[in-house]
Parts: sequence; structure tokens; C-alpha cells
Amino acid sequence: MTSVVVNTYSHSVTYVADNILKSIKDIILLSGLDPGAFVGDWQSNLQAMQTWLNSRVLLGVKLEIYNPKTNELIVRWDIDVVYAWSGGDGEFWTDTEQLRYAIRKVGLAPSEVKYRFTLSVKPGTPDLPGWSDATMRSTQGMVRQSLGTTVEHSGLGASASYWRHVS
Repeated sequence: MTSVVVNTYSHSVTYVADNILKSIKDIILLSGLDPGAFVGDWQSNLQAMQTWLNSRVLLGVKLEIYNPKTNELIVRWDIDVVYAWSGGDGEFWTDTEQLRYAIRKVGLAPSEVKYRFTLSVKPGTPDLPGWSDATMRSTQGMVRQSLGTTVEHSGLGASASYWRHVS
């Protein structure tokens, strides 16, 4: 008798990590920024995300768009990981329209801004090669706008939000 086991959690990790990265790339591109540096680090970002998703220590990713002269945060995009994985043949989808609508609402970034991509992990998680602790820019005077679930695969998913200045 031969039995075959498919690690569907690994499939979920691959799907969710890949689609979070694609969502971040869309945010960068549709905000009018150059995705070159981000795309150049794609494999490192993907490997770190998959490693930490497999260990269930990845809390989420953040994309800070900031003014390099003042170091002030212009807008921040958060994609928080949700660990409710159930196994089996669950749903899998990515809501790109929801994200595109929010990006249009936020508007194009000024040409002089820079961006930084970070991963948030549980305290005590060992660093991976090329990754170390980072201090996030302040969101004081900003409000968080939740978009809801953006990526889903059998309960392992991600919810997006962005921080904008209070008008």
C-alpha cells in the first residue's frame, strides 16, 4: 500500500506569501513609485515570509512611504497575517480590486518620496540572513483605514489597511 500526503499548509504559505508580495508591488506601482528595489529583493522577501509563515511567527508586512528629507511618514500600508488555517480544500482568493480602489483613494505619492518594506514577527523570533530589527516611523496624527481580508487560502490569510493623515 502506498500513501501520498500533500502538505496543504505549505501550499497555503506559498499562495499567501506570493500574493502579499504582489499586493505590495501593486501598491508601489499604482502609487507612482519605482518598484525596482522591491522587485530586486523579491526572492529574499519571499523566502523570509515563507519561513516565518511556516513557523507561524509572521505578524504582517508594512510598506512605509515617507519623505526622505524630513523622515516623516506620508502613508503606511499594513498587511496583517491571520492564522485560522483549516486545511482541506478551502477557498483561495486575492481581492485586488479592493486594494486598487484604496490606492486610488490615497492618490499618487509625491515624486521625492521613498519607501521601505518591513516584516513584523513575534518577539524573540531569530533573525534570518539579511533581516534585522527595524524601528517603524510614527503614525501619530494619522488614522488607520481597514480594508478587510485581502488574501485568503484555507483560513491562512491577510487583511490590509493603510494609515493616512487626519484631515
